Amino acid sequence: MAALTLSPNLATWAIAALATLGVIVRPFSWPEAIWAVAGALALVVLGLMPAGTAWEGVLKGTDVYLFLVGMMLMSEVARKEGLFDWLAGIAVRTAKGSATRLFTLVYLVGTVVTVFLSNDACAVVLTPAVYAATRAAKVENPLPYLFICAFIANAASFVLPISNPANLVVFAEHMPPLTRWLALFGLPSVLAILTTYLVLRLTQNGTLKQQSVATDVEAKALSRTGIVAGLGIVATGAVLIGASALGRDLGLPTFVAGLATTLIVLALRRGSGAVEVVKDVSWSVLPLVAGLFVLVEALEKTGVLAMIAGELQRAAAASATETAWGAGALIAIACNLVNNLPAGLIAGAAVQTAHVPEKVAGAVLIGVDLGPNLSVTGSLATILWLTAIRREGQDVSFWSFLKLGVLVMPPALGLALASLLLV
Repeated sequence: MAALTLSPNLATWAIAALATLGVIVRPFSWPEAIWAVAGALALVVLGLMPAGTAWEGVLKGTDVYLFLVGMMLMSEVARKEGLFDWLAGIAVRTAKGSATRLFTLVYLVGTVVTVFLSNDACAVVLTPAVYAATRAAKVENPLPYLFICAFIANAASFVLPISNPANLVVFAEHMPPLTRWLALFGLPSVLAILTTYLVLRLTQNGTLKQQSVATDVEAKALSRTGIVAGLGIVATGAVLIGASALGRDLGLPTFVAGLATTLIVLALRRGSGAVEVVKDVSWSVLPLVAGLFVLVEALEKTGVLAMIAGELQRAAAASATETAWGAGALIAIACNLVNNLPAGLIAGAAVQTAHVPEKVAGAVLIGVDLGPNLSVTGSLATILWLTAIRREGQDVSFWSFLKLGVLVMPPALGLALASLLLV
């Protein structure tokens, strides 16, 4: 009887593992979304998960879908209206021919975008702007600058609650006030950001020294529609901060802001370009996220959540500090095995169920946010980044990113956890 009870669970875990492996490895070079959706469909077709339950899992991602659609629409409009090219010209002229100065400038801008617009927005909005800057600067190898968009999107993602939607999942209704949040995560965030910068500079220094940066970049005026797109992005940042302060979901405000910006720009253009905007948005991200939500829902039904919550509660009762160290490190690794979206959902639910001390929850949050810097499929932000650079004709393999991530992530994670738990 025990074997009969366990076999559906084992089958569910196996399908979830294979689907996740497909997302990471991309056999036959098929898009990540195909593997996530295939795993979700297999669970339903094989009778391991009722169709209604799978649909419930899809619906749980509604806030994420709205957030992504709003950001992607805004980014695509900004790209088409020349906002990124205009910003790129400013960045290149400010760099004054220095590859390292341009590197630092991009890193600072990436930090600000992540803090106030979220890590996913950094990947979606900043990446095309950085590529435009490298093209304007006529640099031979844009990857050192593009890597910044991926790594800072995670390293700066716990400065504020809105810097990463996963932050809202981990703390849920127990979200600390902003002053308490900054007291908890201020120093860990600074150390994570600085450490990530230093390691990236050291590892990319050889390439940067060989780069030449153009100085004769013509200053072009920004069009009226480009100004509207820029104001839309700034307004979205203000809306996100306000929504976070009120404890609201971020998806709907972002969607409304992105759609409003798009409609205003199209109205100023008298409707021209609408088809191109819709066609060029990376819609495949949405089924990828939906598939991951279904896989998480299936895992929860197998009792994984209750098991993790029970273990977490027992460990925290024995030693909160040791549990925080272990939980932070384990969730950081787990994010790279299954992506931080499902890992964060499960870990956040476990934290809420187990009622662990604040610093244990904080360590889990740091692991969820910072751990994905190990691999290119570690977070939704890095998958969005990968999609963005592929559109520009660039690509980074799983192993190439891992070789850099294994140098960047561990010291940043170690210092962030140490400052949270020991200072």
